[in-house]
Amino acid sequence: MDLGLRGKVAMVAAASQGLGYGAARVLAQEGARVAICSRRADAIEQAARRLREETGAEVVGSVCDVSRDQDLRRWVQEVEQRFGAVDVLVNNAGGPKAGNFFDMTDEDWYAAIELNFMSVVRLVRYVVPLMRRTGRGGSIITIVSYSLKEPIRGLVLSNAMRAALGGLSKSLADELGPEGIRVNAVVQGRFDTERLRSLDRLRAEREGVPVEQVVRRYTSLIPLGRYGQAEELGRVIAFLASEAASYVTGAAWVVDGGMLRALY
Repeated sequence: MDLGLRGKVAMVAAASQGLGYGAARVLAQEGARVAICSRRADAIEQAARRLREETGAEVVGSVCDVSRDQDLRRWVQEVEQRFGAVDVLVNNAGGPKAGNFFDMTDEDWYAAIELNFMSVVRLVRYVVPLMRRTGRGGSIITIVSYSLKEPIRGLVLSNAMRAALGGLSKSLADELGPEGIRVNAVVQGRFDTERLRSLDRLRAEREGVPVEQVVRRYTSLIPLGRYGQAEELGRVIAFLASEAASYVTGAAWVVDGGMLRALY
């Protein structure tokens, strides 16, 4: 199925690896021109080069710490200078510090807000004017954890930030819908990324058990019987970015292999 993304400009934050890279790869495979960013110059240059080689698409990598306002401003300016417009924005960031409520200091809370919440606020603020300029609308997709639907024990910062992002996404869908800009969230379950592997190792250390035991425990809760692969989430993101999803906005799409038991 041709999603009609050929020639569109997509920005994918925190995309040197993991879910961001998976989304960027699928968008590039669909013919989009893709701008990606990461904090590390070597990592983002390598990721951009690999995407160009694998997909033949135009892919540009930039150094950007999404928790820093000036970095986000510069990244959007670079994309504007290179492509002149933005059609798709994929908000993504690494997870905040793991731990329970009384483990966290004010500094930990502020760091999580900057990384996971304000990065989205700022990117939307800077990118929407570029979408408006073209008059052809756009698509904004924010990757959030399944903690949006079901708080995860030991991840209090993530639980709070994802809930805030859910409310923000719904509000933006209401405000931007009349301009043809669709806003959705993608609720990812347990995907085989470095972030999840580190969380599994941390839980195994706390419980004094092999990490394989932790993985088996979580896998047993997933009807499809495995962790997801980043490109499986990327394909849902590409669909939401496309005209195939032209009547979808304000939604939170769960992609979790059936793990969540909630009806809604």
